[in-house]
Amino acid sequence: MAVLAVLAKKVWCSRRLLVLLLAPLLLLPVVFSLPPQEGRCLFVILLMAVYWCTEALPLAVTALLPIILFPFLGILKSKDVCPQYFVDTNFLFLSGLIMASAIEEWNLHRRIALKILTFVGVRPIWLIFGMMVSTAFLSMWLSNTASTAMMLPIASAILKNLFGEEEESTVAVGTKGMNPVPMEMQFLARREDKDFSEETEDPLPLPDSSKKAEEYRKNIWKGLLISIPYAASIGGTATLTGTAPNLILLGGIKSAFPQSDVVNFGSWFIFALPLMVLFLLIAWLWISFLYGGMFTRGWKKDMAANATGEDRARAMIREEYENLGHMVFAERAVFILFCLFAILLFFRDPKFIPGWSNLFKPGYTSDAVTGVSIVTILFFFPSKRPSLKWWCDFKASNTEIKPLLTWKRAEETIPWSIILLLGGGFSMAKACEQSGLSLWISDQLHPLENVSPTLAVFTITFVVIFFTEFASNTATIIIFLPVMAELAIRLHVHPLYLMIPATVGCSYAFMLPVSTPPNSIAFASGHLLVKDMVRTGLLMNLMGIMILNMAINTWAQPIFQLGSFPDWAQHHLTNVTGKPPSLVANDTSLAL
Repeated sequence: MAVLAVLAKKVWCSRRLLVLLLAPLLLLPVVFSLPPQEGRCLFVILLMAVYWCTEALPLAVTALLPIILFPFLGILKSKDVCPQYFVDTNFLFLSGLIMASAIEEWNLHRRIALKILTFVGVRPIWLIFGMMVSTAFLSMWLSNTASTAMMLPIASAILKNLFGEEEESTVAVGTKGMNPVPMEMQFLARREDKDFSEETEDPLPLPDSSKKAEEYRKNIWKGLLISIPYAASIGGTATLTGTAPNLILLGGIKSAFPQSDVVNFGSWFIFALPLMVLFLLIAWLWISFLYGGMFTRGWKKDMAANATGEDRARAMIREEYENLGHMVFAERAVFILFCLFAILLFFRDPKFIPGWSNLFKPGYTSDAVTGVSIVTILFFFPSKRPSLKWWCDFKASNTEIKPLLTWKRAEETIPWSIILLLGGGFSMAKACEQSGLSLWISDQLHPLENVSPTLAVFTITFVVIFFTEFASNTATIIIFLPVMAELAIRLHVHPLYLMIPATVGCSYAFMLPVSTPPNSIAFASGHLLVKDMVRTGLLMNLMGIMILNMAINTWAQPIFQLGSFPDWAQHHLTNVTGKPPSLVANDTSLAL
């Protein structure tokens, strides 16, 4: 048994190398079971999917494999693969990341979060609400990970003041960065902590009232900490730049359907904001019921102690906000540019009214042009108020005034690996189209032509949401999106009717610490167990499925014109079936 245990440990330590070497061998039959081009392309896609799901290679390194494999296997020329890594969509994402860097540089995000908390108060149920609203709003513009990393220390400090605790949190995060613990060590640490606490806590029997009060405090800790990563995941879906899957959808549509112009920042925001608000409200009610004592149940039992704790927590929030001082010139400038960034993106082409892009030559402006135009200002606009007196005062300091954001700071804070991930996804989509794999997939989906579109959407959201619990949301959407496009063509429904639920569903991973980086950060705090996340996240997943299906069948219909089969999809269908549009339209095999 000892030998087997040692051998198992060695295999576990070498698991990434074993997957790296064995996966190509196990997938090799795919190459010979399909036509040459399609087989080689599917081999690369499945290999990348395995590497992404197992993290045998870093996610960004796996995303670079198309640059190696597609040219060597004769699928795509190098000159066709490499440009996919910096397409229009990537620059929109890059502009959002640069704006987020400027917001973090001047602590504007911290000021916004603390201001919201001063309004909602420190009663547990409203504290959870305030934390979720703050995190979700920040996550619309910052990365989900950065929003969680900033909000968790604030939540921990508030709770310590609320309950008068002095314990140290094990979260290795701060306002400038984080040092996550490896996931295997986190699971072992949580298990050891649990075993130790079961042996050592409560050495003397406590009165029932004290036990209930202690249990209630633990639940508040759990509820507040678990609400933050959930709110970050939900909030990131509200904007195109909020999370990578949204941008992969945009790039995927442009790649598969070049004539489509339905999805942009404005139309997505109109659809996704109500969805985000509704799901956030339901998540708050569920977490409050499960952990916070709905309608402050249990909080009124010790009014004197609780009032003292509330005063401490309120004073702490006020002190933290006052420590930020008055808004300096740079903070105001970043806030104005941030508002301009959001407004111009929204009104470029909002669909329900003519956008400002109509002032220019059609097809020449895009969301990327808008985003890059605004964030460029950050690199030359002064961080201190310009003064004419400085030019006339020869004794004044002649030091150069720094801009709102330096390129060095942007380099340090921008997660470049995500841009490579997007490029890897776009390269896969291009290869599917050029190799004929899209046509092959379409042929395999022929038996599904008679499936109800509503049932198809429900099944897709269910599969995607639970699949992304074990894989990166970016990798998940890269794998599923081409299949959704071809399935929609076979069902003769609007492609976005299937692609949007799959995209949003990739962000609804709530059950496991490994599902998303925000979940991992909250789990590393030491106050959550895996069973806490599973118990809370299971219902969150199921609610996400129901809400997403409701949204795509109600208000999404007029926003994206989902009730009809669009001309740009008809053109794609003609290419797939080889039939002219008139015959395709009359083909009963493709009818609903």
